[in-house]
Amino acid sequence: MTCRKQIKTGGRSGELGFSVTELFVTLSVLAIVCAISIPYIVSYRKVYRSDDQALRIIDVIRETSQLAMTRRRTMRVEIDLTDNALLQIDENNADPDTLIKRIPLDNVQDIRVDGPPAGVTAPNPPNYGNISFSTDSVGHQEGGSTVSGHSVWVARFESQGTVVDTAGNPVSATIYIWPPAIPGSSVTRSKGEVRAITLFGGSGALRLWKHDGTSFVASTQ
Repeated sequence: MTCRKQIKTGGRSGELGFSVTELFVTLSVLAIVCAISIPYIVSYRKVYRSDDQALRIIDVIRETSQLAMTRRRTMRVEIDLTDNALLQIDENNADPDTLIKRIPLDNVQDIRVDGPPAGVTAPNPPNYGNISFSTDSVGHQEGGSTVSGHSVWVARFESQGTVVDTAGNPVSATIYIWPPAIPGSSVTRSKGEVRAITLFGGSGALRLWKHDGTSFVASTQ
């Protein structure tokens, strides 16, 4: 008996693997799925950038407050508009104030950390005042150099948990995070993307607020 082994070739899949046609179809489907998904992913990321920035700020403020109580000396947070960054600074008692960490903020063309956009009022209650920026005359040490003269908002966290300004006065404030309609605009792209953080000077307590298009609603985050 003569046994003959036949090897199939052509456009079918089998033990030899996928055919060129099947691979082409699979890759085409993947390309279509990617083309559909990417715009949705980008849009999703844009909508949640205000949340990301707000939570980043809350994390740094909480950490700074904890450091002040743990190390038993004053620490401070600065929102630096000049460098577009969030700064955590150790006031070091009698020694020079020293930068602990710098956290970059999102590009101001995309997300602003500032006072409220036009048409948006503070969460009420508590109805704290808006953050305001001034020229930093105190400065701090960074990499062996003194940095000062920047436009900053300052919150100083004392060892007993209270929050004061540069003059030592208790400070309660509302920080706003929102996307401008166009770069530099005082109008937000969408009120539903506006976020606010309230800081109570008596204890350093924080709360995140989300705008629902009409007013702020306290967030559970």
